Amino acid sequence: MAVETFHYDNKIVRNFGVAASFWGLIGMIVGLLAALQLVFPSLNFNLSYTTFSHIRPIHTNAVIFAFVGNGMFMAIYYSLQRLCKARLFSDLLSKLHFWGWQLIIVAAAVSLAMGYTTSKEYAELEWPIDIAIAVVWIFFGLNLFGTIFKRRERHMYVALWFYIATWVTVTVLHVVNSIEIPVSLMKSYSMYAGVQDALVQWWYGHNAVAFFLTTPYLGMMYYFLPKAANRPVFSYRLSILHFWALIFLYIWAGPHHLLYSALPDWAQTLGIVFSIMLLAPSWGGMLNGLLTLRGAWDKVRDDAVLKFMVVAVTAYGMATFEGPMLSIKSVNALSHFTDWTIAHVHVGALGWNGFLTFGILYWLIPRIYNTKLYSHKLANFHFWIGFLGILIYALPLYFAGITQGLMWKEFTADGFLRYPNFLETVLQIIPMYGIRIVGGSLYLTGVILMLFNLRKTMKSGSLVADEEAQAPALEKAFNPTADDQTAHRWLERKPVQFLILTTVAIIIGGAAEMIPTWLVDSNIPTIASVKPYTPLELQGRDVYIAEGCNNCHSQMIRPFRSETERYGEYSKAGEFVYDHPFLWGSKRTGPDLHRVGGKYPDAWHYRHMEDPTSMSPGSIMPSYTWLITNRIDLESTPAKIRAMQSLGVPYPKDYADKANQDLSKQAEGIVNRLKESGISVNAETEIIALIAYLQRLGTDIRADSPQTSGK
Repeated sequence: MAVETFHYDNKIVRNFGVAASFWGLIGMIVGLLAALQLVFPSLNFNLSYTTFSHIRPIHTNAVIFAFVGNGMFMAIYYSLQRLCKARLFSDLLSKLHFWGWQLIIVAAAVSLAMGYTTSKEYAELEWPIDIAIAVVWIFFGLNLFGTIFKRRERHMYVALWFYIATWVTVTVLHVVNSIEIPVSLMKSYSMYAGVQDALVQWWYGHNAVAFFLTTPYLGMMYYFLPKAANRPVFSYRLSILHFWALIFLYIWAGPHHLLYSALPDWAQTLGIVFSIMLLAPSWGGMLNGLLTLRGAWDKVRDDAVLKFMVVAVTAYGMATFEGPMLSIKSVNALSHFTDWTIAHVHVGALGWNGFLTFGILYWLIPRIYNTKLYSHKLANFHFWIGFLGILIYALPLYFAGITQGLMWKEFTADGFLRYPNFLETVLQIIPMYGIRIVGGSLYLTGVILMLFNLRKTMKSGSLVADEEAQAPALEKAFNPTADDQTAHRWLERKPVQFLILTTVAIIIGGAAEMIPTWLVDSNIPTIASVKPYTPLELQGRDVYIAEGCNNCHSQMIRPFRSETERYGEYSKAGEFVYDHPFLWGSKRTGPDLHRVGGKYPDAWHYRHMEDPTSMSPGSIMPSYTWLITNRIDLESTPAKIRAMQSLGVPYPKDYADKANQDLSKQAEGIVNRLKESGISVNAETEIIALIAYLQRLGTDIRADSPQTSGK
């Protein structure tokens, strides 16, 4: 059998590794600043670019897509070549993928800082960047499948299954969730509205966690953990069950983010059922990883790489136990909108994604530089300071979340809310936010030490950019053994069939939940009194979105007595039919705003945006003084009205051409009311539009408003 000589491309692996390290540092610094701002509001610096509501999505996008994304590509490109015994399909595609991804990250940071956002969690980037993401993701897919097709190893190892599932599912998620109507170069409206938009977004949001933060990292676990431990994977059969059960069940679980919301009950129930079932394959994967270390536990005590990986897999198990638990309605009623969820996601992000990435970097960099790690002691110190950082970060937030949930729901013996002022519940947890800062600082310190250690390691060696390897060519004639006759072993030889079956498995759940919601009118009963936003209110809503107000405020009152007493009538599905996008929120750092319309006079809103502490002493909300001087773009009004009309919003036929007349009339009314309170402001400023939007919220219906089933 002829042996072929070829070369692995380690340069692209190094590039993605360096990028992951750099962006990880940046993302965590921004995260630490955001945490500091919740304790010291002055650190918002009274600038729109640095205010909490702008940098919070910069932090999440930097950590997810810049740090984890680059780390994922680093590990995939290293393991893919060795599992296929082939160089990557195209050096050009590798370079386009790398530089395209870095440009997207920069564009994301700049655009989010400037307020260009769709408001959708983990999908905030506007339509030109969405297109760029799709193009670069196709580069990655071509490189991935091109390498698999030219492999010299007949069977695809389990890690490749997870890489394939990652690519196809993220493709479907991104395309479906990003369908939007462009209004201008950096402004668009979601094609979906209200309940439908919420369902699509959390189908995407939950599965972005599943198929960007989980499945590729499971593939990395299946490759790098056995390599680091020098042990075979515990169970091949368990890996089969883990893979197929996980990708089929995960896609159904998105609605558990919308429990007690206006989403139809049947969709909520599906989310709960499949979330609970997810526990089985998730823990099957965790056990397969941990049991791979059987007989190697003595090595774990001394090897920092294995310590990082063991804690990573354990954190994966903890997060995937907590996720199904939080999808139980009685638990969700306490936890949702609180910092409990923040603690939960950071156990996964810091423990599972962060620690596995660190372990792989410590294992991989010395090998591609043909040297030894500069300092094992420093790596071990990084492990312990990082582990301590996770504990000090997460535990206070668990206490904060439970405290919030209980305080929101507590009544006095006389039947009144014990804490009617929402700010009381915020001030109670400020000390816990302070402790969280300590934990985040420790974790960040560990990352800085790692960068120093890896830099010294690189300097002590030399990059083996083109690593020579040898393997026999894949023979066309194949004589299968008895083991090869099984259905799955056959499938492992067929990448196209594997791709098709994977696509079918992940499409079923999403289609089963979304299609009925789109097609069956009774799922979203309309309310006759609900009307489209006026042009000024529409402009104000866009200001609300641009300023990231939904990062701290929800617009979804759940059917609990504690919430209806505090905020007013619970939210109905028919109230959101003209909301492109929906703005239900996922965290209450401030109170819910769905019924805020008419609750306060215009002057209160003006002064609250100018200086929140003047209206709410002790508030941690930053001031938004620039809204008082920034002008709304009146030229954009007709385009926005036409875009809404194309989405089915029933404005009169030629309304776009005279929309600004109505806008000016409504704005002058607000200006005149402000003058009565001694406030002088231009009618074309953003603060006027925002006040108009806030005063509209929740005013369309009364508790006895009739609902109809027609759309």
